[in-house]
Amino acid sequence: MNEFQLSQTIENLLVQRNLRGMQQIQPALTAGYCLRAAQMLKDVKGNILIGTGFPVVDTFETDGPVGALILYKALQILGAKPVLVCCASMTERLQDDYVVHAIGDKTSAESDTQQALAHYKPQVVISIERPGLAANGCYHNMRGEDISARAACFDYFLMQADCPTIAIGDGGNEIGMGKVKTTLTELDIIPAITSCDELIVADVSNWGVYGILAFLSLWSGHDLLSEICPEQILQYLSKLGSVDGVTRKNELTEDSLPASEGIALIKQIRALIGFTD
Repeated sequence: MNEFQLSQTIENLLVQRNLRGMQQIQPALTAGYCLRAAQMLKDVKGNILIGTGFPVVDTFETDGPVGALILYKALQILGAKPVLVCCASMTERLQDDYVVHAIGDKTSAESDTQQALAHYKPQVVISIERPGLAANGCYHNMRGEDISARAACFDYFLMQADCPTIAIGDGGNEIGMGKVKTTLTELDIIPAITSCDELIVADVSNWGVYGILAFLSLWSGHDLLSEICPEQILQYLSKLGSVDGVTRKNELTEDSLPASEGIALIKQIRALIGFTD
């Protein structure tokens, strides 16, 4: 199959479980979005900002950070300079191991973002499972609860960036979902309105990263997916206090699914691009 067909196949795999209605949302997107997102990252050697971290109770959930850390490592291997952009409490936990940038609430977000963009001059901005502003100016979780008091604002990084922007989400309340806002009325959520250049939908947001890495692996000849160990990353995040976004428990799962589900998907994608163990 050609690259466009490969992208379509992967895109279908990413929503095959249809845990939160992303199969219904997918037709609103122009097919080939995994391919196009990967093309934005191909050969980039400068700064890439990766926003992640969805607040759950008094900490953050595993979905989002797992994918962000996997993408961070892959981009480093390929010669880029990734920066994780998270709330202050999360950056404090990650700063010993990663390059990080802390963000606050939306009170001063617009001016703070302008300063950050001027400083980093990113070549791409990516949001992975970040809460997105709703039409009412608040942030909401899948239960419809207002989480604005705990949600740092990353929206303006995508609104103000003069570089390509990518977003990955799995429920409709994340940054980037404004791209399919008319379709989101089908879901029982309070949708986000912040858009992006390329949106990837998946059953678990972490998994959207695998669709991007499939193409970066093909083009570079480096089997980036073979180096992924979701269980190891989950253990790392668990020690930092992460919780599952569905169960709200400190456990080694992604949206209540065991790591084996993501590992099985990685194996499927690797087979599609011709990499086997």
